[in-house]
Amino acid sequence: MTTAPPATPAEASRPAARGPWAPLRPLVLRLHFYAGLLVAPFLLVAAVTGLLYAGSFQAEKLVYDHELTVPAGERELPVSAQVAAARKAHPEGTVTAVRPSPEAGATTRVLLSGVRGVDPGHTLAVFVDPYTGTVRGALEQYGATGALPLRTWIDGLHRDLHLGETGRLYSELAASWLWVIAGGGLVLWFSRRRALRRVRGTSGRRRTLGLHGTVGVWTAAGFLFLSATGLTWSAYAGANIDELRTSMGQATPSVSAAVAGGEHAGHGHAGHGTAGSADGSAEHGVGLDQVLAAARAKGLGDPVEIVPPADADSAYVVRQIQRSWPEKQDSVAVDPATGQVTDELRFADYPVLAKLTRWGIDLHTGSLFGLVNQIALALLALALVLLVLWGYRLWWQRGRGSAFGRPVPRGAWADVPPYLLVPALAAVAVLGWFVPLLGIPLAGFLAVDIVLGEIAHRRGRRGYGGVSGVK
Repeated sequence: MTTAPPATPAEASRPAARGPWAPLRPLVLRLHFYAGLLVAPFLLVAAVTGLLYAGSFQAEKLVYDHELTVPAGERELPVSAQVAAARKAHPEGTVTAVRPSPEAGATTRVLLSGVRGVDPGHTLAVFVDPYTGTVRGALEQYGATGALPLRTWIDGLHRDLHLGETGRLYSELAASWLWVIAGGGLVLWFSRRRALRRVRGTSGRRRTLGLHGTVGVWTAAGFLFLSATGLTWSAYAGANIDELRTSMGQATPSVSAAVAGGEHAGHGHAGHGTAGSADGSAEHGVGLDQVLAAARAKGLGDPVEIVPPADADSAYVVRQIQRSWPEKQDSVAVDPATGQVTDELRFADYPVLAKLTRWGIDLHTGSLFGLVNQIALALLALALVLLVLWGYRLWWQRGRGSAFGRPVPRGAWADVPPYLLVPALAAVAVLGWFVPLLGIPLAGFLAVDIVLGEIAHRRGRRGYGGVSGVK
C-alpha cells in the first residue's frame, strides 16, 4: 500500500479512532507517504516482473513441449543407456547431474557443465526419450527448479533486471520496504473511523483512498509474506538471515558425500574437482543404474536427481527435487565402489527454520502449490500494481491549485510520547542494521528531512505551507 496521504480538512473534522497507539498515527502516515512515494517505482517493477514470472511456469510447458514430453511407452531404458545416448549426441562438457523421467510421458534430463556458449552458472540440459533413447533437444537450464531459457530470462528480470549483482539491489530494496509500507497502511486504515473506510457511494479522492485502503488491507498479509521470503535470499539481509540461522543451529543440512580417503582409487573416478568419469560421463564404479536402485530401496521416489562423485573420495548423491506439496527433499549418498548407501538425510529431520525457509521460498516462487500458487501470486502482483497507481493518484488529488502533490507536514514525531518514541527508534535502529536497504535509505531520508526542516525553521516556516505539524 503506497503513498496514502492524510485526510482532507473535511475528513479531519471527524477524528480517527483513538487508542494507545494513536499518537504514532501521524508519524506512520508520514513514513507511509514518503516510503511509498520513493519506493513505489521499485515495487512497480517488482510487481510487473513478478506477474510475468508467475505465468512463466505454464508458458514454459507450452513453449518447450517437444523437449519436455514424449508419447508414453511400455518400458523405459536403463538410465545409463539414456545418458549414453545424450553423450553420443552431445559429447562436449561433463555430466554434472541426471534427472530420470519423473513420470510417464516425461523426458529424462542429462545436465552438462563446461559447455562452450553456455553461461558458467548454468548447465546444458539434454532431453532424452526414456523409452527409445532419442534425443529430443538441448536447452540451457538454470537453478534447482530446472528453469529453461524463457523462465530463466524472466527470473533474471525479476531478480536483478539482468544487471548482475548491482541489479539485485533493486529487488532487495523493494522487499526491504514492502512490509513497512504494507504494515503502515494497515495501521492507517484501522486507525480511521469506520465511516471513512467506505468505497460505495463515494467519489473523487475519497473513492481512490477507499479502493487503495480496501485492496491493501485484503492483500497485506500476502505482501508481508512476499517481503519476508524475498529477503531470505537477498544479497545483504539474506546473508544476515543465514548467519542468524547458522548461529541458532537452524541452517539447511546436506547429506555427506565423503567416503574413506583414497579407498576408491583405481575405480574409474575422475580427478579431483571434476564431476564424472574421465570421459566426462556420469558412470562411476557400480554405475548409475545400481546407484539409482540403492536410492529407490531407501524410499526415494520420483522426481530425483543423481549427482556423480566430485572426486576420488566422494560418493554419488541422489536427492529428491520435488518442490510441490507434499515436498520431497530426502537425499542419500551411495558409495560408487560398493553401491551401498553411506549417508541419509530426511527432510523430516530438517531444523524448523530450514523447513520454513524451504516452504517459504517455494511458495514465493509459485512451486509449492502449482497452478493455484501461481494464480495467487499473479493476483498479488496485480493488486500491488493497482495500489501503486492509486497511491500516486492520491498524491495528485491531494494537491490544491499549484500545490501539486503536497507532502505530509513534518513535526509528527514531537507529538509521540517518549515511552513510545524511544522503543520505536530502538526497533528501527536494529531493523536498519539487520536489513541494510531499509536502514540506509531511511537514514538518508531522515538526514535530508532534518536539513530541510532546519532551512524551513530559519526562514520562519515550521513545516510546509505554514503548517506546524500533524495533530
